[in-house]
Amino acid sequence: MLLYLRLLKESLSFALNALRNNKLRTLLSLLGVTIGIFSIIAVLAAVDSMDRKIKNDLSGLDKNTIYLMRFSFGPSDIPQWKREQFPDVTYEEFDYLKRSLNDLDKISFNLFTRKENIKYESNTVSSINVTPCTNEFIDIEKLKFAQGRFFNEAESNSGSPVIIIGSEVATGLFGTMDPMGKKIRLYGQRFTVIGVLDKEGSSTFGPSRDVSVFLPVNFLRRLYGDNSDMLTPAILIKPVKGVDIEAFKGELIQKLRTFRGLKTGDINNFFINVLSGFTDLIDNIVGQMNVVGWIISGFSLLVGGFGIANIMFVSVKERTNLIGIQKALGAKNRFILFQFLFEAVILSVIGGLVGMFLVWIIALVLSKVLDFEFVLGFWNIIIGTSLAAFIGLISGIIPAISASKLDPVEAIRSGM
Repeated sequence: MLLYLRLLKESLSFALNALRNNKLRTLLSLLGVTIGIFSIIAVLAAVDSMDRKIKNDLSGLDKNTIYLMRFSFGPSDIPQWKREQFPDVTYEEFDYLKRSLNDLDKISFNLFTRKENIKYESNTVSSINVTPCTNEFIDIEKLKFAQGRFFNEAESNSGSPVIIIGSEVATGLFGTMDPMGKKIRLYGQRFTVIGVLDKEGSSTFGPSRDVSVFLPVNFLRRLYGDNSDMLTPAILIKPVKGVDIEAFKGELIQKLRTFRGLKTGDINNFFINVLSGFTDLIDNIVGQMNVVGWIISGFSLLVGGFGIANIMFVSVKERTNLIGIQKALGAKNRFILFQFLFEAVILSVIGGLVGMFLVWIIALVLSKVLDFEFVLGFWNIIIGTSLAAFIGLISGIIPAISASKLDPVEAIRSGM
């Protein structure tokens, strides 16, 4: 054990001497490993950060949540001209499904609409996202409140002029004032603020809740009717936990076909978009990005490996005389072998650590500049260090073997 500790100490000393005495050559050799490790860890960190952000954004939704509407979230075999003829889902269908569906936990009727400006006295916040919905929406997509509450069933059914606002909307309209109970103007109408949401930051999918407002869907239905071009309805359905989702979808299809009077042989003129299918698609994309990143970064690592091998061959040649003296004094082949292997690994790990340090610095800068948290995870650091050590081991094995097999007499003579 003491022998290997001594080897490690001497190899570190040789590696540092190589860095000091041959700065340019060592820098160019380590640059390949640095770039390779930087590329791989940067890709892994970016993908991990994005994956974490996506899962955090979707954490409030059950993966079995269904979006029932005339549009599909993904590609469809139905021709576009036929899809354009599909009718919108209606409030009456929402009410029918709410009363008749088995294994139903929660169901909400929502409207997707354009962005609007919102006012309080002389203050205006532009381009806010408006989400008209029924009171059940709070039980499907978990909203966190800094103040107040969501509207109740009575307010939802009657279309009361009440509103919940995001944190940035509250700051833009009221500054440091308490928004609760204040009257704000939207669609030329007055709404009473009954809730303010917690700040959540940017959202990967859809608008951020910080710049969103929520109001009873029946208020907007009363204002614009059910056939306005600016409104796209959707029914959000959350089945009970543990339900057979395929059986649930089958019942949903049968009931909606019956309500719409579709005959046998007629295609479904609606789409059932299950959130789990969407998340599976995202997981697949994240996996493919990881693979592509590994392939691209692998070429950089290959170049880095050749650089390490080159510097080790030069190091063996420069120290041939010293190797001969060590052997003449009784050093065994494995001592010489491990000496150069340790040196190659140490040099490679130094390059890898520099690469990971650059990723860490860039992640800190981007997290400050952008409204997105880049994270260099513990496992990514382990992967980077292991890869660097492995590249050093592979690159140094042949130079180390050649050094260990040198004849001591010929090695000493060659240095004279």
